[in-house]
Amino acid sequence: MPIIIVVLAFIALMLFGAPLFSVIGSIALVGFSSQGIDTAAIIVEMYRLASQPVLLAIPLFTFAGYMLAESNTPKRLVALTQALVGWLPGGLAIVVLAACAIFTAFTGGSGITIVALGGLVYPILISEKYSEKFSLGLVTTSGSLGLLFPPSLPIILYGIVSEVSISQLFLAGIVPGILLVIILSVYSVRQGVATKVQRHPFEWKKVWRALKDAAWEVPLPFVIIIGIYSGMFTATEAAAVTAFYVLVVEVFIYRDLKLFSDVPRVMKESMILVGAILMILATAMGLTSFLIDQQVPQRLFEFISSVITSKLIFLIILNLFLIIVGMMMDIFSAIIVVVPLIIPIARQYGVDPVHLGIIFLANLEIGYLTPPVGLNLFISSFRFEKSIGKVTLATLPFIAILFAALMIITYVPELSLGLIQLLGVK
Repeated sequence: MPIIIVVLAFIALMLFGAPLFSVIGSIALVGFSSQGIDTAAIIVEMYRLASQPVLLAIPLFTFAGYMLAESNTPKRLVALTQALVGWLPGGLAIVVLAACAIFTAFTGGSGITIVALGGLVYPILISEKYSEKFSLGLVTTSGSLGLLFPPSLPIILYGIVSEVSISQLFLAGIVPGILLVIILSVYSVRQGVATKVQRHPFEWKKVWRALKDAAWEVPLPFVIIIGIYSGMFTATEAAAVTAFYVLVVEVFIYRDLKLFSDVPRVMKESMILVGAILMILATAMGLTSFLIDQQVPQRLFEFISSVITSKLIFLIILNLFLIIVGMMMDIFSAIIVVVPLIIPIARQYGVDPVHLGIIFLANLEIGYLTPPVGLNLFISSFRFEKSIGKVTLATLPFIAILFAALMIITYVPELSLGLIQLLGVK
């Protein structure tokens, strides 16, 4: 009964708007105190977190993503992808998918993508005679599409929390991420044919002009991926290279941002997000330490295994649970709070931690879209001044498609692990 009262008290605190880190930290403090354990154990976990070199990648990649969001990079990305695939039926929709996926990979947040790119591409989709429903659903869905591509911040965070190789996770997300883009592209082509939207003829002149305009930004993903897997630099060093490169390109080459006015503002905004992530991460690691000390994951596994004996059924239940988590929590909080609990259980069922990471993030992509409280629905509703009901109806076909793709990713682990095994990445 005391445990139930404590849990209900903390749920009430969250409902009344208490910061998540304070609720998590308070649970850890109460838990350790109730067992007569010195609460310095929480501080030890914070120190262990601070000693991880890979932690530096979070602020550096976040700063680079915010710099790209504040510059004219979104316009250059759209122009380039439109020049390359605008000739296809549904080509503009594919442009939106590709541009948003790349952009989200760098910014790490679907909300930023919907606000920065959505406002740019949504009017273009409408002007090209795509239906309002399809356009709204496409932009809302595309906001979270790049979470599986490197250097996605959620991938880095999952690697830190789960103590899994970030290099392996970067590689594992590429094929499943491409699969999601392809499946949605096929649906977009079908819609383009059905509504007979206008196609733009392929012109080498347009492609060349768009490539010239984005010449300094196009190489960036390849520099990161090739640099990490060739052994030239680690994920943390890649973050430093990315941040410095983006700063030089956007401030001194394109001159989209001013060094003494825009850059300090972007630093401040990006570090507010980083600070929130680190506070939640630090307190959550203290809570995780308490849960492990009390053998909570083992007890959960014993309970689950007494009910579920099949790995197939376990994965179905896991997917449903993670979609609900993604719907109720932001992605960073979900990773920090939930991952330490499910990894030991998933291991007992023979689920590889790297594969689990891709399943986890793919679920959270869908959770962002799932009614009634999916975060993307509210952001899109606010950004485009549409009712939540209208946004939800527009997004349902995309959710169904993504869920089908999720089943493939879940039950074909080779999609996530194949490149790692092929290249022998450790």
